[in-house]
Amino acid sequence: MSGLTTWIRRRETPLADFLYRTAKTIQSTDIPVVPGLHSGLLKCHLLITGLIGNFSRVFYYTPMFRSRLDGTHRSLHLAGGGMPLVTGPVEITMGDRCRLSTALTISGRGAGKTRPQFIVGNNVGIGWQTTIAVGTRVVFEDNVRLGGRAFFAGYPGHPIDADARAAGLPDTEDQIGDIVLRKNVWLGTGCSISAGVEIGEGTIVAAGSVVTRSLPPGVLAGGVPARVIRPLATPEQVDDRGAVVAIRR
Repeated sequence: MSGLTTWIRRRETPLADFLYRTAKTIQSTDIPVVPGLHSGLLKCHLLITGLIGNFSRVFYYTPMFRSRLDGTHRSLHLAGGGMPLVTGPVEITMGDRCRLSTALTISGRGAGKTRPQFIVGNNVGIGWQTTIAVGTRVVFEDNVRLGGRAFFAGYPGHPIDADARAAGLPDTEDQIGDIVLRKNVWLGTGCSISAGVEIGEGTIVAAGSVVTRSLPPGVLAGGVPARVIRPLATPEQVDDRGAVVAIRR
């Protein structure tokens, strides 16, 4: 097939030229929208694919994924088709009412002496295209929210020494560490979290930030590397109109 395509594209014979022009005409054909017909087809398509997707999610993919989890993991919702990708010897413990994108990758470090642990609390939401590399432990406490494309670097996968890296040796123990997100943490889209980092309860991290050091509770942080921008207001610091009246610094 590739040889035929190349022959047509070269247009070295009248037949090849004719086939090339015919293909281009077909590709550029603009089919008009028929009122009522195509909108009805679209509605039928969305209805059928939605029913099939929900049926397979509820009765096929979700029970299979739950079979590899520890913990209660009730009311788990997998958003999207299929299941999250899990690689390596990682032990996953999950609480209730969690929502995971199926475009999620969870990997466990295979070179360690202990089995890596990914521990998720209740009511946790993990966004699209997030990667969680578990070196020792990654912990998300209750009500954590993660935007899409977050990256948790619990282990790097390769050693720092160039000769060891070229020889295919694994990363070393001093390169790995726990990552802990306390209750009510919210990470914006595209955040990266390094090994050994703990983010305090209620802290919000701005989109695109790279967190290389632990952050205290109750702050807004952001940047590369992430730093504390300001404290967050507590309910006691907001008046009846929703305005912040005092923030302790």
